[in-house]
Amino acid sequence: MIRRQVLVGIGLALLGGCATNGAVRKVETQILVLRTEAARRDSARAADLAAVIEGQSRVIDSLIVLRESIRQVKGDLSGDLFNIQQQLLQVQELTGQSQRRLSEIRRELQAREQNLQVDTTGAILPDSLGVIPLPPSADEMYQTALTLLRRGSVGTARLGFQEFLRTYPTEERVPAALLNLGETFAGENPDSAAYYFREVATRYDQSDRAPTAWYKLGQLAELEQDLTAARDAYQEVVRRFPRSPEANLARDRLTALRP
Repeated sequence: MIRRQVLVGIGLALLGGCATNGAVRKVETQILVLRTEAARRDSARAADLAAVIEGQSRVIDSLIVLRESIRQVKGDLSGDLFNIQQQLLQVQELTGQSQRRLSEIRRELQAREQNLQVDTTGAILPDSLGVIPLPPSADEMYQTALTLLRRGSVGTARLGFQEFLRTYPTEERVPAALLNLGETFAGENPDSAAYYFREVATRYDQSDRAPTAWYKLGQLAELEQDLTAARDAYQEVVRRFPRSPEANLARDRLTALRP
């Protein structure tokens, strides 16, 4: 609008040929206003354009960071999947070895039972082949089950300890086997675990495994939120086995559970 007015004014001045100084100044003023307005508009457009460019730059930077994060996550997931696959292979291998060993033990025991014959006086006689296969030794059977437990093959280890207790019920490591048998139940059946721990704590109270059994009974009671039973078990450890390593642990728990 201003530009049109200026152009009209200039045209009239030229046509008239006799423009006054006031008219010239008016035209100059209008030209200055026009230039100022154009500069203001150009400045606003430039600011808007800079804001758009800055926003695009931020979006591009965010996309770059996101792409790098995705690449990093993919790399981490690939590494984790590889490690999991390796661990699964190890577990499968260990489980296969454990199952094969237990199968061998069962076959040996079955062969022993089949090859033994008892006469009317109770005497044990060899069979017609005259060969009586020997069962695995107590040490071999116990160590096999213990190794399985330490490797995390809980179910197979449980079978091994049960077979050990059945085959060697009077062996000196019976309290240890009962304690370990309880350990195989601790994660899935606390009541069964408590049963075997209590067997060690009461039936074999003179063994070196008794303080461990009492302490584990306290731990199970804590997990069940039975703080009274937990304190009673820890107090048994301190009272009956004051110099045992478990007694120091029990004192710490009694302090923590103090009402």
